[in-house]
Amino acid sequence: MAKRKSINWPGFKHENPIPNASRIGNILMSSIISGRDPDTHTMPTEAEAQIANIFKQIKLCVEAAGGTVDDILKVNFWVKDPAVGRKMLNGEWSKMFPDAASRPARHTLALGANNPNHVTCDFVAVIG
Repeated sequence: MAKRKSINWPGFKHENPIPNASRIGNILMSSIISGRDPDTHTMPTEAEAQIANIFKQIKLCVEAAGGTVDDILKVNFWVKDPAVGRKMLNGEWSKMFPDAASRPARHTLALGANNPNHVTCDFVAVIG
């Protein structure tokens, strides 16, 4: 049986003692990822900047595990306002996954009103 491996990358770290993602064999599951800037390690206040950053973090995560964005099977997003958030996500989504015939599944849910983030996500990938 394959051993579980914690996946981490520079520019993102959880406050709790959990990895950014975990991999067993060819399956990768991320923990919650936020829109923190991977270069400055700060959280922008604007939703658009957080959304751009979250896609950077997704790419960094799957690459740290040895995969590419083509290996991503499903992404769950949580946004403050799902109606507005979906529209803002769609631009970055189409950039990362330009082939409409080969995109991951996606689900968008509402974040709590008091959440300091505009967007968070988790995802599953099958690598190789």
